[in-house]
Formats: sequence, structure tokens, C-alpha cells
Amino acid sequence: MLNHLESSYDCARASEDLHSLKQELEAVQQGSANPTPEQQEQINRIENQIRFIGNKCDIPTHN
Repeated sequence: MLNHLESSYDCARASEDLHSLKQELEAVQQGSANPTPEQQEQINRIENQIRFIGNKCDIPTHN
């Protein structure tokens, strides 16, 4: 998970970051069918980061 996403995010990194985030999301989701509150919070954060990058860099994101 990326530590800080800000309005100054460099879209040149978007492809690499999105790939990493989607892999991380998949790994967390495969962890269990009923995520703990902590796992659900992590899933939500990763999904938000994916959406942020997609919106900031005008990239369609599909989970």
C-alpha cells in the first residue's frame, strides 16, 4: 500500500502503482471470505488508492 497519495501525485508512476495495488488487494481478499475489521479497512484503503490514481490520472479502473 502506498503511504501517501497527494494532489501532487506523479502519474508517470500510475501503471506500476496500480499494478502493485491490485496485486496487494487480491492477496488481502484471498485471505478470507469473511475479512476481519482490520482486513476490511485495509481493503477499503487499497480500493480508495486505486480510485484516487484512476481519477487523478484519468485512467479507467476496474476491480
